[in-house]
Amino acid sequence: MVGAGISGLAAGYHLQASCLGQSFAILEARDALGGTWDLFRYPGIRSDSDIFTLGFSFKPWRGRESIAGAPAILGYLREAASEQGLDQHIRYGHRLCQASWDSATARWSVEVERSDGSPPVIIQCRFLFMCSGYYAYSRAHRPDFAGEHDFRGPIVHPQFWPEDLDHRGKRVLVIGSGATAITLVPALARHAAHVTMVQRSPTYLVARPSTDRLANALRAVLPAKLAYRLVRWKFIARDLLFYKFAIALPAATRALLLGLLRWKLGPGHDIARDFTPRYLPWRQRLCLVPDGDFFDSINAGKAAIETGEIDRFTATGIRLRSGKELPADIIVTATGLEMELMSGVQLLVDGVPVSPAQTIGYKGCMYSGIPNLASSFGYENASWTLKAELTCRYVCRLLQHMEAEGKDFCIARATGVEPGEDRLLNLDAGYVTRALGRLPRQGRRAPWKALHNYFADSLLLGRGRLDDGALEFLNASARAP
Repeated sequence: MVGAGISGLAAGYHLQASCLGQSFAILEARDALGGTWDLFRYPGIRSDSDIFTLGFSFKPWRGRESIAGAPAILGYLREAASEQGLDQHIRYGHRLCQASWDSATARWSVEVERSDGSPPVIIQCRFLFMCSGYYAYSRAHRPDFAGEHDFRGPIVHPQFWPEDLDHRGKRVLVIGSGATAITLVPALARHAAHVTMVQRSPTYLVARPSTDRLANALRAVLPAKLAYRLVRWKFIARDLLFYKFAIALPAATRALLLGLLRWKLGPGHDIARDFTPRYLPWRQRLCLVPDGDFFDSINAGKAAIETGEIDRFTATGIRLRSGKELPADIIVTATGLEMELMSGVQLLVDGVPVSPAQTIGYKGCMYSGIPNLASSFGYENASWTLKAELTCRYVCRLLQHMEAEGKDFCIARATGVEPGEDRLLNLDAGYVTRALGRLPRQGRRAPWKALHNYFADSLLLGRGRLDDGALEFLNASARAP
């Protein structure tokens, strides 16, 4: 497994539980587990979905909050790793650079760089499971703005937040309108003199309580695991139903979201200009506002929104194309992530370089023509962990099947499959559109397209036929073309 975040830990747990006797290692490029939740350190960082579905199915969340902060999530992940003995399988400071498959021996040879200065090492494995998330840790999306060198204060990106940055009593400009900006604004506004969010266009916002009454009530009267399971299913069903409603009735969903927003903000705001997106609901992910803290900071006068395009940075802030000057002591560029599938690892199959963009996705977790490899990739409309765990269980089913049938490897064959118009992520977010040329294509129907439906995937990955005519099982003596 590559990556010791949510997906890698889930993979380790399910492999231990279902494939007894299998040896495995979790390679982690950094010096700590946790992935996203250890990497990001900006103020207020929290989950952008409920913790009951972001958490593992095998470990109940015991906190009272349903939208949790990064420190609590990181503590939960560390506890899960320790309880299951997964921390003993993690090799820290091991960054995968290249993976080469040999059909003659049915083995992956992976080249790993080590952060302690030791020479690179080659590790062989039968199956390679990429659990490294969907964006680059070492770089972020950061447009160049005219006049940046003129600005006298610090310019920071949330992905690389300086530990010694002091924003108390300062005027802060946050560029962006996505989940990171919506999180940052109220967190910074607690101590800053004032925070202004500068957006080119608005995002759909939805306020939800940070605690769930039903969850806490059930835990008071039911065993922890049963209560957790019931609450988890409640959130799964609720979010999927809302998504289906939004896709089927976008105009009604738009009116509902804007109506709730007007009620939360009160009078005196330009809803059309600052809060009404140009796109229909769920063409981008909705931004969650726990307890309405973003709206509270605006209503209290601690924060404001400016909608318009940036002309240039100045010595004292930002000038919009409208000519309006926005003064600042600190500028935060919450301008997005750089999407990167499978950590950008170079793959070779029998000596031939293979790019995921040349393949067609199989069941949302494998790729045509690439043997004994799966990757964990989450949903566009639900918590990442839901799809991650389904993928982990599916990989375990594959390993069990190959062992029972005496087969060495499996490979998805997309013979006769026509690429469809859908994408791996059907979102118009910038980080998706910028990466389209690097993502696998999708077919027109299952198993060659990502479903983004937990219930459908539960059947396809959990109970669907393994030997379905598309997935071929071979032995090392049968060299794949």
